[in-house]
Amino acid sequence: MPVTSTNLNPAYLGSRPDVLGLVTPGARRVLDVGCSAGALGKDLKASGPIEVVGVELLPEAAKIAQDVLDEVHVGDVESILASSDLGDQPFDTIIMADVLEHLRDPWSVLNKAASMLSERGEIIVSLPNVRHMSTLFSLIVRGRWPYRDRGIHDRTHLRFFTKKNIEELFAGAGLIIERMEPKYRLIESPHPINWIAKYLAVPGLRGFLAFQYLVRATPVTPGAT
Repeated sequence: MPVTSTNLNPAYLGSRPDVLGLVTPGARRVLDVGCSAGALGKDLKASGPIEVVGVELLPEAAKIAQDVLDEVHVGDVESILASSDLGDQPFDTIIMADVLEHLRDPWSVLNKAASMLSERGEIIVSLPNVRHMSTLFSLIVRGRWPYRDRGIHDRTHLRFFTKKNIEELFAGAGLIIERMEPKYRLIESPHPINWIAKYLAVPGLRGFLAFQYLVRATPVTPGAT
C-alpha cells in the first residue's frame, strides 16, 4: 500500500536491507521499534515464519503497518516500553533503526529493551555519527549547526552519538557489540559521489567519513569477564 500523506517523512519509509541483513536467522519473535509503515517488518515476514510486533509514534504510519505486521502499538516508545503493553513474552530480536537519537532518554530505553530479550536475543540499532565531516565543515566554515529534514542533522534529533558514545551506550545497557558496520559518505545527502567514501576511509579518517553505524549486540553472559 503506497504512502501518500505529506506528513510522513519519506526518509523513514523505505526498506532497510542493511538492517535486515543483521538479523540472525532463526529469530521467531521480533520487536520493530519505530516500525513506520512496516516495510522492514514486511521483509522480515517474507523471510520465514516470524511474528513481528511494531511500535510507531505516528498514527498514519501505524495504520499502514497494521496491514502487514502481526501487532502494532501506537505511541511514544519510552512510554510503551515502560508500560506492560507489550506483555512479558520475550523477543528474539529487537530492532531500533534510526530511533534512539530521537528519544529523551535513549540510555533507559536500551536498558529496558535488553531486559525484554530471550535467552539468546539480540538488539539491532542504526545510529547517525555526528562526528561526520559535514558537521565539522558546517560548524568551522559556515559557523552554524546544519539543521536538516533528514540524516545526521535531522532537526527532530534530541541526542547525538559518535562511535565511542555508541560503545558506551551499549556497555551501559549490559550489551556486547558483536558487529558494528559503518556506512560511509563524503556528503550527508545521498549523492553518486558518496561511492568513493569507503575507499577513502583509511585509519584516521574513518570516524569523519562514517555517516551511520549499524550495530548488533547481545546481552553479557552472566559470569563472563
